Amino acid sequence: MCDCIFCKIANHEIPSTVVYEDDQVIAFDDLNPQAPVHTLVIPKKHYSDIADNVPAETMGAMAHAIQEVAKAKGLEDGFRVISNKGVNAGQTVMHFHMHILGGKNLGENLI
Repeated sequence: MCDCIFCKIANHEIPSTVVYEDDQVIAFDDLNPQAPVHTLVIPKKHYSDIADNVPAETMGAMAHAIQEVAKAKGLEDGFRVISNKGVNAGQTVMHFHMHILGGKNLGENLI
């Protein structure tokens, strides 16, 4: 999608702070962090959300990237992974992505 900001980040058309990248996914720090660590993992191919027939191989690459980000960011004590599907769930960019949140106790004030 030519107007998708996450596609442009995946194609390195827009600069970002890349934390991890392989041939299928890229992880970068969120510009509006909701926790001390807030990194997004996205597939390089466009899918609108987690329910958009994302292939198992891509989901596996996403899971691997989450592990690599957690190591790189020192999240041994724990972290949270969130994916919103649709506007009613809070999705603001319609490109499948997972939020990795950590660096503080997330057990309070969040579901």
